[in-house]
Amino acid sequence: MRKYFSIYIFFLALLPACGPAQHVPDLGNLYNKLAMHEDPHRNPIIVIPGVLGSKLVDQDSGDIVWGAFGLGQVDPNTSKGARLVALPMAPGQPLQELHDNVQSAGALDRINFNFLGFPLQLDAYYHILQTLGVGGYRDEELGIAGAIDYGEGHYTCFQFAYDWRRDIVESAKNLDRLIQEKTRYVQEETEKQFGIKLEKVKFDIVAHSMGGLVARYYLRYGGADLPEDGSLPELTWAGAQYVDHLILIGTPNAGSLGSLQNLISGVSPATLFPHYSAAVLGTMPTMYELLPRARHLPLLREDGQPVEDLYDPELWKKQQWGLADPEQDHILKLLLPEVESREQRLEIALDHQAKALRRARQFTSAIDVPAKPPDSLKLFLIAGDAEDTKMTAQINPEGGIKIIKTGPGDGTVLRSSTLMDERMADNLQNRLISPIHWDQVLFIFSDHLGLTKDPAFTDNVLYFLLESPRN
Repeated sequence: MRKYFSIYIFFLALLPACGPAQHVPDLGNLYNKLAMHEDPHRNPIIVIPGVLGSKLVDQDSGDIVWGAFGLGQVDPNTSKGARLVALPMAPGQPLQELHDNVQSAGALDRINFNFLGFPLQLDAYYHILQTLGVGGYRDEELGIAGAIDYGEGHYTCFQFAYDWRRDIVESAKNLDRLIQEKTRYVQEETEKQFGIKLEKVKFDIVAHSMGGLVARYYLRYGGADLPEDGSLPELTWAGAQYVDHLILIGTPNAGSLGSLQNLISGVSPATLFPHYSAAVLGTMPTMYELLPRARHLPLLREDGQPVEDLYDPELWKKQQWGLADPEQDHILKLLLPEVESREQRLEIALDHQAKALRRARQFTSAIDVPAKPPDSLKLFLIAGDAEDTKMTAQINPEGGIKIIKTGPGDGTVLRSSTLMDERMADNLQNRLISPIHWDQVLFIFSDHLGLTKDPAFTDNVLYFLLESPRN
């Protein structure tokens, strides 16, 4: 007897335990038959987490570099911990050649804490995977672990775990390899279960936060790298031939001011987390690729005039930001123990920072090119617009920055960034101007991680995947 996972019961579990009654649709009646219908042509799903969303493990020691916190965690403020968390730096070597032995080891459906000896858990991407589970998409890792009872029937769901510290283009190339590998797997399984030989396999992608930038680059350029001469790659939509639907959730398509703050001051992600210094974060190319666009006026100088180029290494050197900050030398000592001279350490750090800024400029230019996607590709956006979100900062006399204006967003990413809104402040009476051709946009009144917990998220994602028209 086939087991049915009740969408309606799951939906009720998401509702607040107290407060006014909330009118909800009968999702069981709406989607159960669709979710369990045996369809060998239903697209498999790829889930792409955002920055910090994949577990990182040191292959030499087995230490969890990111993904478990509390007693025994890797401390980024110690010599060993700093070198595990940061990426290597070496003058004269391209960023893509600077590797360590830390690798991704699955998406973080839950984050484990150990506080005073008591284990705690925070939901990370569990709600995305659970929503897909009630739609009939089985994530093998959760199923085997018994975290979700999918019943007997399911459709394939793959997690794309990647090293979120590294260049987004590098992650997009790894996504291309995963899709080629899983295409063969789906073809073999479809023939085994249904006796049907699929000549072509199409995927749907659900991507949270920075994971959406990985997906967008892949759709436009496939596995192509950025040219070494600094030019832009040819826009071929090479990845779009393998994807039908892309669902982006809170993706910073125009960057985030928080990334600039973190690169300048470091960050403590949440209570009970250690502090990650500006020098450690400054080794990671993705942090620069998340910078906001200067044309959107996110940063003003002391005199109130806009900063025209956020990717200028001389600006970072002059302001002593990130790896250029002399007060970060104690961290550089941890990262470069073989370099005895303070001047040499700074020279290596500035070289690395300049390479990362140049790469970020090239990457953002590539994904900002206005282009209409193929008709077969549908782009859906789920974003927040009810939380005050950092919008404008100003350089202060000490060289740091202070937030002087907020705007609507999800508390992390501005509404205008998710939309890639190119309208200026005096032009908002006109309709949206964006280089991204959105097929549908849904706004949810929640914060960045809370977007996936909202009942409207469950309802709409299931519609996008199970019921919306396909070419």
